[in-house]
Amino acid sequence: MILDLPYILETRRNHALEHATLHMLSRTHQGNMAGHSNPTGFFLLGDFSTQDVWINSTEALERLREGESGLAIHAGCGTNLATTTLLAGTLSWSVLRLAKSTWTRLLLLPIAVAAGVIGVLIARPLGPLLQQRYTTEADMGAMQIIDIIPIRKGVHRIITK
Repeated sequence: MILDLPYILETRRNHALEHATLHMLSRTHQGNMAGHSNPTGFFLLGDFSTQDVWINSTEALERLREGESGLAIHAGCGTNLATTTLLAGTLSWSVLRLAKSTWTRLLLLPIAVAAGVIGVLIARPLGPLLQQRYTTEADMGAMQIIDIIPIRKGVHRIITK
């Protein structure tokens, strides 16, 4: 399956570890935090010390290995945002495209807004499901954290193998 190709699988595992690490860090850190995954690791953005990143990413990896697959799902994931935007926008647009004139579009606007709201409601459970099945992989396999590099204030690079 395409999701099991090496670069894709590595990215999905790193994405899961990124989410789990953010869950761990959110217990003790307030404020904005984010991440970005790729096949060789992930970046963390937030006001963390390198030691905190080491401790929390190691704990996250251990907990994922122990079967806490729910840590791979994160409410702030871009998958949720993309799903919500795509569904709400597509449903709203599909209503408005029926109109042939500006006047008709104005009359259809409340229906388009309602369709967008329906898209948001559908996306709420769909985004996490997409994360679970496609954009993350909670089975860490033999993954190891190789290094954590502070890039600059507020940015850490976690290298995995």
